[in-house]
Amino acid sequence: MQSLTGRSRIVVNKKMNFMEKLYLPAVMGGLMITIRHLFRRKVTVSYPEQTRPFSPVYRGMHVLKRDENGAERCTACGLCAVACPAEAITMEAAERKKGEERLYREEKYAKVYEINMLRCIFCGLCEEACPKESIFLTNRITPADYKRENFVYGKDRLVEPFDPSKRVDVSERQTTQVKEFKKHKEYTHNRLF
Repeated sequence: MQSLTGRSRIVVNKKMNFMEKLYLPAVMGGLMITIRHLFRRKVTVSYPEQTRPFSPVYRGMHVLKRDENGAERCTACGLCAVACPAEAITMEAAERKKGEERLYREEKYAKVYEINMLRCIFCGLCEEACPKESIFLTNRITPADYKRENFVYGKDRLVEPFDPSKRVDVSERQTTQVKEFKKHKEYTHNRLF
């Protein structure tokens, strides 16, 4: 019977000779590869003292951004959680009370916001889905730990600090179209309340 694609090949059961049955040529070929690698330049770096350059599109640890006035941008709309293919993001919404206008940008905010870093695949879909530009993946490395519960990051580890000098710069993560859009202050998306 002829195949539809025409890519099929006839398989021949070739008998091995005595040397092939000993697997000596295959073992010698493997040893030659190992010996060649012994004399190559080492690629290992001593991490805390040396760091490798990161790609400009590297996606590391998440950060929840604040606006220019220090208020949290996240409105707990849930689009990032819906867009996450690994279902690593969970949140609980709450309404802003009187006197909390400086803390939260909108009437609704994320009371609880958690990312399970063991489930996260760092795809960046949460970053793309966010209409308020509140979540970004930075170039920071996620620290290692021995306990699983330490990998569930809450708002205490995700929200950037109030101090503007300690905030995370995500300008290299934004495209030129986004930067141009942000210049137009007449759009309600960019208006500060």
